[in-house]
Amino acid sequence: MARFREAVAAVRPDETPWSPAMAPQTSAASPHGAAQWQDRRLGEILARRLDLPEQDLERIATTARAHGLRFGDAAVALGLASPQDVFMALASQFRYACAADATGPGAAEQLMLRQPRSAQAEAVRALRSELSRQLFRDGSPGAALAVVSPQGQDGRSFLCANLAVAWAQAGRRTLLIDADLRSPRQHQVFGVEESSGLSSLLAGRAGLEAIARVADVPGLCVLPAGPLPPNPLELVDGPVFRDLMGDLTGRFDQIVVDTPAAARGADALAIADRCGAALVVARRDASRLASLAALTGQLAQGPARLAGLVVNAP
Repeated sequence: MARFREAVAAVRPDETPWSPAMAPQTSAASPHGAAQWQDRRLGEILARRLDLPEQDLERIATTARAHGLRFGDAAVALGLASPQDVFMALASQFRYACAADATGPGAAEQLMLRQPRSAQAEAVRALRSELSRQLFRDGSPGAALAVVSPQGQDGRSFLCANLAVAWAQAGRRTLLIDADLRSPRQHQVFGVEESSGLSSLLAGRAGLEAIARVADVPGLCVLPAGPLPPNPLELVDGPVFRDLMGDLTGRFDQIVVDTPAAARGADALAIADRCGAALVVARRDASRLASLAALTGQLAQGPARLAGLVVNAP
């Protein structure tokens, strides 16, 4: 356990959130001064992003004052920035993680990063809020949530990835664990190294240095599945995984755990037992009521609290 504690301490996010005290006092002394300071910060970010010269920033500021526009709107009106450029600059200014222009194999599934203003993203935030009420209602310092479903292609990995990002965007120190040691996907979604991960750690071949920070998402870490083992159920149902989860829940504010489909074995139930809470995912027009009833019934017989059921659109 000492190795667990040392390793986790090394990966705890250390970002300091912005506060009004960080702004120059002379600028924040009045609403007008505060607005000017915010405009300067936004201008600096746009200048770096678009390589704008100082004279263009002055044109934007002058236009904004003359027409009563916001700084970003003036930049768009002058053709010096696109609405997307302004949104990305504002996200940087307010330290809100997003990656609207992200590319790569897993970029399409990064809903909370690529489309943070979409209706789907709002639905994930609503789910995050409801789960937070359920998971933290007893005042516990941390909570682990296993996301389970009856079949493959139900959307577990997609929901896990975006819930984890949503909690990190809300300022919670979040760990996403890919405990699907049969068909893992989180290393693809976030582009992290998969040569070492949960399976390596549980087999004693690695420490928690296998946990990776996610670039450009402060507060979010990922523990990939690692090499596929011949005995996935035995690993997640063993004492090492139990001790690991017990330690990590005290180090992170929120832990989201991806699992294999229940149809592939008892892994998901074992993982849910270790986490203490489970969220069931069903797929609209695909999941069968009998399979859902069987899964929820099995969960009810164990120690994990059923946090809810989500119906995922195909």
